[in-house]
This record gives sequence, C-alpha cells and structure tokens, in this order.
Amino acid sequence: METTNIKVAFTTNLCAHYNVGTFEELSRHYDVDYYFYSAGDEWYWQQKHGVSAGNFHFEYLPGFDISNTRISLDLPIKLFRRSYDVYIKCINGRFALPITYLVARLKHKPFILWTGVWMRLQTPIHRLIFPFTRYIYRHADAIVVYGEHIKRYLVSEGADSQRVFVAPHAVDNNFYNRDVSPREQIALREELEINQDQKIILYLGRLEESKGISYLIEAFSQLKNQNTILILAGEGSLRQQLENQINALGIQSRVRFAGYVSINQSVVYYSLAWVFVLPSITLPTGKEPWGLVVNEALNQGIPVIATDAVGAAAGGLVLDGVNGFVVPEQNSSALLEALSRILESPEQHSNMSEKAKELIEKWDYELNVEGYSRAVEFVTRTKSYPL
Repeated sequence: METTNIKVAFTTNLCAHYNVGTFEELSRHYDVDYYFYSAGDEWYWQQKHGVSAGNFHFEYLPGFDISNTRISLDLPIKLFRRSYDVYIKCINGRFALPITYLVARLKHKPFILWTGVWMRLQTPIHRLIFPFTRYIYRHADAIVVYGEHIKRYLVSEGADSQRVFVAPHAVDNNFYNRDVSPREQIALREELEINQDQKIILYLGRLEESKGISYLIEAFSQLKNQNTILILAGEGSLRQQLENQINALGIQSRVRFAGYVSINQSVVYYSLAWVFVLPSITLPTGKEPWGLVVNEALNQGIPVIATDAVGAAAGGLVLDGVNGFVVPEQNSSALLEALSRILESPEQHSNMSEKAKELIEKWDYELNVEGYSRAVEFVTRTKSYPL
C-alpha cells in the first residue's frame, strides 16, 4: 500500500488503546488529522483504561454534555476551516456525526462512516433517531465495518453493498502473542490461589448485563469436571448480583473475581487459561460489536467459546469446531456442552490452540487498514457528493 497525499479528517469519540495501531498504520498511508471529542467516560468503557495517543496527529477537543450528548463547539470550526479531501466519522455521537456529515456535504467532499453496529438499536432514543441513522447508511459515500456480519445488516437496511468495505477488527498481535514466563504464571496462580493442576476458564471484560455472565456461571456450576476454576476478571455494576448467584449455587470456592486487570497483565491471564468464554447477549442497546478480547485470547493460543451475539463469531474470527465453539446466546446448556467438550478432550484442545494461533496471525492492523484504504480509494474516484 503506497503513501498518498490525501488529506483525511478522522473524527471519533476517543482513542482506545486497541485503536492506536490502526490509527498509526492509517497515518502512514494518508495525511490524517484525528479529532477526539470525548472525556473517556462512556458507559461501555472501562474508565481505568484511560484514553490513549500514538504516533499520529491528533487533538482532544473540549466539550460539554447535554442529555447524554457530547457537544464540542470546536469540532465544526476545525472541520470546516481546514482543507480535507475525505471525512471519516464513527457511528457514535449525536452531535458529532451529523456535524461531520454536514461539513463534508457543504464542502462537497466524500464522507465515510465507520461502524460496528449490526442490529437496529431498540432504546427509545435510538428508535427516534433511526430515520437519520438509516439515511446515513444509505447516503454515506462509503462505510467501513468490522466484519461481514455488519455488512449484511447494512445491506438489509438499504446500504449499497458496493459502498461497504470490511476492515477486520484487530489488535496488536505482537503485544498479545508474547511468551509469558513460568515465573509470571506461577505468581498469578499464587495470587489467585489456584493450584497448578487446575484448569482455568476465563472471562475478561466488564461485569455488565450485556456480557451474559450469569449464563456462564450457571453452565460452570453444572460441570462434571470439578478440577476447574472460573476467573471473572473486570469490574462492573453486576459484581454483587453475580456474587449472590455464585453463593446460591454453592460454587464460591471455585470462582475468582480478579477485579480490574491492566492491559499489560491481561496477557498473563490469557496465558493461564484453558479456554476463554465471551457469553454476550442481545439487549435493546445492541449486540457485541466485535469483542477484541477474542483476538487477544487467540494470540495466546487459547480456544474461545463465544455466543452468536458476539461480532467476532458472526464476523468469522471464531470458527465453530476449529479454534473454538460458537453457541446460541442466553443458553447455559449450550455453554455447558461446549465447556465439557473442550475440557474433556486434550487432543481437541491442542488442535484448536494450534488453529487459534494460525488464524489470528494474519488478522492484524495491516489487514484492518486495507479496508479503510479501499474505502478511501473508492470515494476519491467519485466527483459528486450530494446531500
């Protein structure tokens, strides 16, 4: 991919740690200005992760909140006054999205939407604004999406399939596939009071309803293999509720709440796990857009069990029976069956572990940015960008 002199304005709410590699790679091919307008306090974001930066040109813009809408008055000024060839905006932002789209149209420049949403959101506010959202789906000059599952959804909403470009969601594979020393593993086992011969089932993420953790706990409680430990790593509003469920099932001695796990320490957790589980469910607020913890776990050669409400499963990264299992959401019995199969067959586990490393190796930032580049090349060939 050759470097070009195309000038790009890329607006999104914040720079998450997992986006740094994408933004840096994109900046190696285009002249990009990144505009971040959030304070990093979104409900879906682990606040302790903070916000990030990287080797690219960016600004964190000041702003204020009105009725859960972030307003940055600097954004339209900067977008309009500066000269850009392409405008890219993520799906988030009830103020920033229409502003970016409007500026692009007033300046007769192409607009690219970036989205991970793959269902109609059913909250009152989302139902109210959906006509505008669908308008953007149908009138964006191009749309960049995490995977094929999102493309299928957008086409069902009237988007032109030729304008939708898949940019497979990726993490820093070199960071997550590092060799974890036995010393680090032993130290973590000792900290969590887990014996060396006990197999670990790992969940890492927010402790919230959308993650479907209660179904995982129910399945774990029915496992015949008692020499297993369930680690629930992360923080969230459901902590007490989940503890109550665990106590009621009488399995508290076999469950560990690890609390917040730093990005660096997460690699050690993955390396200890026998299997990683992401049991997310569908809510009115949406489905799991992707689940980058899946990419992270696969980099350590850990088979993954994910529900069909997880984007990484619907998008083709988790292949049922190959590098893990895909099970129906909200189904403890299906989770139990998948856990039992992977715990009771070391040979299958070994094969899945090998496939996990093999498949994730090419799922990197370069592949991700190829999707963006196809979109940019597509829109810059167009001469007219009407409202």
